[in-house]
Amino acid sequence: MARKFFVRTFGCQMNEHDSRRIASDLVADGLEPTDDLDEADVVVLNTCCIRENADNKLYGHLGHLKSLRERRPGLQIAVGGCLAQKDGPALLERAPFVDVVFGTHNVGRAAPLLREAADAGRSLLEVPGSPASDADAFASALPVRDDLPHAAWVTIQVGCDNSCAFCIVPSVRGPEQSRPFDELVAEVEGLARAGTVEVTLLGQNVNSYGRDITRRRPLFADLLRAVGAVDGIRRVRFTSPHPKDLRPETIAAMAETPAVCEQLHLPLQSGSDKVLAAMRRGYSAARYLDRVAAARAAVPDLALTTDVIVGFPGETDDDFERTLEVVAEAGYDSAYTFVFSPRPGTRAASMTGQLVPGEVVAERFARLTAVVERSALQRHRARVGGVEEVLVEGPSRKDPSMLTGRTRQGKLVHFAPGPPEAGTAPGAFARVSVTYGGPHHLIGELVSAEARRASTRRRIAIPVAAG
Repeated sequence: MARKFFVRTFGCQMNEHDSRRIASDLVADGLEPTDDLDEADVVVLNTCCIRENADNKLYGHLGHLKSLRERRPGLQIAVGGCLAQKDGPALLERAPFVDVVFGTHNVGRAAPLLREAADAGRSLLEVPGSPASDADAFASALPVRDDLPHAAWVTIQVGCDNSCAFCIVPSVRGPEQSRPFDELVAEVEGLARAGTVEVTLLGQNVNSYGRDITRRRPLFADLLRAVGAVDGIRRVRFTSPHPKDLRPETIAAMAETPAVCEQLHLPLQSGSDKVLAAMRRGYSAARYLDRVAAARAAVPDLALTTDVIVGFPGETDDDFERTLEVVAEAGYDSAYTFVFSPRPGTRAASMTGQLVPGEVVAERFARLTAVVERSALQRHRARVGGVEEVLVEGPSRKDPSMLTGRTRQGKLVHFAPGPPEAGTAPGAFARVSVTYGGPHHLIGELVSAEARRASTRRRIAIPVAAG
């Protein structure tokens, strides 16, 4: 009987993508995936170090795994990802029962390291300061088996050259490194031949893609056009761009390439110029809003989402009011809102003397959420009565009798599947009449469906639990 593995992910889409890469390698090594922790022979925790409680969450999970290991001595435990890259030796010292610790630069080494640890009968630590080769640098870009064969993530770059005061990413993922242009287009062409209809281009700062290749200008606009022109690809998304690098040619490519979705995630972080300067973001609130206006003018029906940090060190009441003003003017479709947490190794970690009191942060966070949800509700209600093209993802998690899917703007839609002959299997495109708009989703009724192209890929569902 094959051994089974369980992967739990903490953090961003890049981490999720890396987890699927790890899972693919373990499948290739003869293991079988499971979503039941109690039946797993191998457990991999793929970590994040962005939030203050990231290590607390990790060690909480490790405490449970230690108890599980005492009952099942043969269980292997591996910890990878950003926190492992940053604190590998300390992690192993604190949790010596962990078999393998590996970093962000050797994601593709999980399977062989687990074998080596078993053979050696001891724990292994491998967190190189930089990738040993291009293959290691772009391990997260290698082919990934997934449970959505009609959609795929494509890593176009790794690392980051920015120096945002709150961010640890440059320290754990290194400087920007772009994959070759032709290699990316060829990969998307292969995905399209295999039945993929939607690709999401991933990078820490996608709109600076290619600057390290040309040594002068980014190639992201060219990449959007090239990927959007691939036969069979009907939707192209990307995340995340940096406002200071959102260039006119990128906006033009979004507007002029039919496959590129009407969706833009543009992290604001703060609406105060003083706080933005302290964050080292490289733009002002006015410049940010100019970028938003340019994108909306060029791309009709654009959905705009963002990230906002509340309580950055030194943030005053006036600074926060500026943030509320910008958020209200931008009119987001949704936002990821975060409470600032100092991370060792970042510039902001030395600003702890300026921390905003917790009760003040909580009150600001609630006010920000109300402003975001007000604009989201307004935008979603405006869609009621219209017909949306929805790419079907499968049954709703909360109500299996309903299907869920995404519009071109990335909005979640719930609707009844209709009769079996309606052709609403995952990967199909459905036309759905919107009957309800809430702050976070839409509800609708099926109008018609277009059967999906047959996939030439073998579908292997790999459960990857979220942290």
